[in-house]
Amino acid sequence: MKILMVNKFLYPRGGSESYMLKLGEELENQGHEVEYFGMYDEKNTVGNSIENYTSNMDFHSTKLGRLLYPFKIIYSASAAKKIGEVLDDFKPDIVHMNNINFQLTPSIIYAVKKRGIPLVQTVHDYQMICPNHLLYSFSEEKPCDRCIKGSKLNCLKHSCIHNSKIKSLIGVIESKLYSALGTYKKVDLYICPSNFLANKLLSASDIYKGKTFTIHNFIDKKYEPQRAEHAEPYIVFVGRLSAEKGVKLLSETAKLLPKINFLVAGNGPDDDCLKDIKNIKLLGFVAGQELANLMANAKILIAPSVCYENCPLSILESLSMGVPVVTMNSGGMAELINDGKTGALAFEPTPKALAAAVEKCMDEKTYQTLKLNCEQVGKEIMGVSEYAQIIIKKYTDLKNER
Repeated sequence: MKILMVNKFLYPRGGSESYMLKLGEELENQGHEVEYFGMYDEKNTVGNSIENYTSNMDFHSTKLGRLLYPFKIIYSASAAKKIGEVLDDFKPDIVHMNNINFQLTPSIIYAVKKRGIPLVQTVHDYQMICPNHLLYSFSEEKPCDRCIKGSKLNCLKHSCIHNSKIKSLIGVIESKLYSALGTYKKVDLYICPSNFLANKLLSASDIYKGKTFTIHNFIDKKYEPQRAEHAEPYIVFVGRLSAEKGVKLLSETAKLLPKINFLVAGNGPDDDCLKDIKNIKLLGFVAGQELANLMANAKILIAPSVCYENCPLSILESLSMGVPVVTMNSGGMAELINDGKTGALAFEPTPKALAAAVEKCMDEKTYQTLKLNCEQVGKEIMGVSEYAQIIIKKYTDLKNER
């Protein structure tokens, strides 16, 4: 089968890129032909036969061309034209989109469907139903679904995109435009990494009815963790150090638990609130074998996100290593943890509730049972090979329907 993978970035950058690149590699390993379309960048690690990409859009640039970005990020005629040329050359059986908004735009959907090619999208965030993609209000520091229940103008009213009226206005225009055009109805299948996300789509519009398929993310089983026999106990946090990831909540929780050490792997704009806390050690960005070792030797993984996380890889990876997890009773996070069995859920986004969940897991009478449960559950978490086989079945069904 010939598959065109589409994503705005074509190099390892974040979760959607890692997903796309690993899935594409595995599809090739299983005998399929895969090409890629996205934005040009000298860091690109994959591409297409005719080397055709959209131009690089650097939102931090000071060049004059940047003035055209507000128009290009709503509808990119260039992206539609160039993906059309790739489609005509490669002639794929399936197009599989990932993150496309702003740099590519939903204009590419029209180019794909004009040629009658089945179109799949893995939904990595809430961009189709929320202009800031997160269902989270930064000004109020809490989850928000006003744009689902009411007008998208709420995004502008509350300056939900980078606290900017201009950026929020562009987000509202984009959202209302493609909603009015029914653009997302043209996608044949939405792959949702959590039931929570699928239900949010279905509650927002009837156009998603019968088009969602829920499957939790796969994990990379490439690294075999090395266990340390007499390591000092610690709790680990892995992720971006930003407000929606709950770093402020993490800092206050650590203060309530001064006898427990917290190791933090990651970087981001809000790392200052974790500094100068005696029992928090900032490790910076950690990856590969070093990260696998760090997670496997932790007593607990803590995932205190205050936004509606979709399907955090850190939780899946932790469970696969037999490490209990403390996280919030919200979003896709709550689907992954069985409270009291494989970890503990905090039922309120407060330091007190999160600290209580940590103490519940650390209790000597229950910890070993939690760990054994995690080891059992971890065996059932999919690697990329099994995941790819399921996705190929979905591709085949769509191809046959065509």
